[in-house]
Amino acid sequence: MFETRSRRSRIILQLVLTVAVVPFVIPLYTMLQTSLEGAGWGNYLAVVQVPGFPKFFINTIIIAAASIVIVYLATLAAAFGFSKLRVRGKEVYFWLMMAALTLPEVVLIAPLYTTAVRLGLLGTYWSVILPIAALQIPFTVLIARGYVDGIPDAVFEAARIDGAGTWRVFWSILVPLSRPIAVALMVLVLIYAWNSYLLPKVFLIDDGMGVVTQLPEFFRRQYNDDTPKILAASVITAIPTIIAYIALQRQFERGMAAGAIK
Repeated sequence: MFETRSRRSRIILQLVLTVAVVPFVIPLYTMLQTSLEGAGWGNYLAVVQVPGFPKFFINTIIIAAASIVIVYLATLAAAFGFSKLRVRGKEVYFWLMMAALTLPEVVLIAPLYTTAVRLGLLGTYWSVILPIAALQIPFTVLIARGYVDGIPDAVFEAARIDGAGTWRVFWSILVPLSRPIAVALMVLVLIYAWNSYLLPKVFLIDDGMGVVTQLPEFFRRQYNDDTPKILAASVITAIPTIIAYIALQRQFERGMAAGAIK
């Protein structure tokens, strides 16, 4: 790994990194400071006392966990097919999937809503889980394919010589070797699913189906908003993803680097 050896270069690098971080730290500091204005820690207590507060977290955890499982399995299967299997026209399919990256979720709300109504999924977890997974899969496949491309073909050929079929190769060879990129995929999907606001707002029509990103709405008023409590709700909402990223930071960076380089 590249290292700066001279004292002068380390000082310059430290200054550059400090200047680069400041624009991101100032908004976070301002948010924390403002969330303590007025009632102080009472703002956070008010958020915790919102009716159904635990249910908001349970709903979000269910949506995030199911999305992670679907994206993980679909991504590894697609990356394996695009990278190691002989499929006619697979590059056409791959670039059609990449074209989906250009579509923001807001332009898909109408067709997704119509589909959810016709399938009877409106108001259920699946009406949010499936769109979240579908919107994430093109990007995760792009990352995972780069990682799978870096796995030597000889490993898979040796397994086939030993009599392993395609699914056995997938479960016994690819899945264990893909653990670094799997952590990166999980973190990415967790952050997206946890912070999703528009899809749950549109599709979870029942009162008891709210998610954590809707907590600030309890402190919005007709003429003025309770800004400290809104920011306190935002801080509480962000804590789980921050903890998850810090806990998995090393594996996440390894997985992202492996997927980008290989």
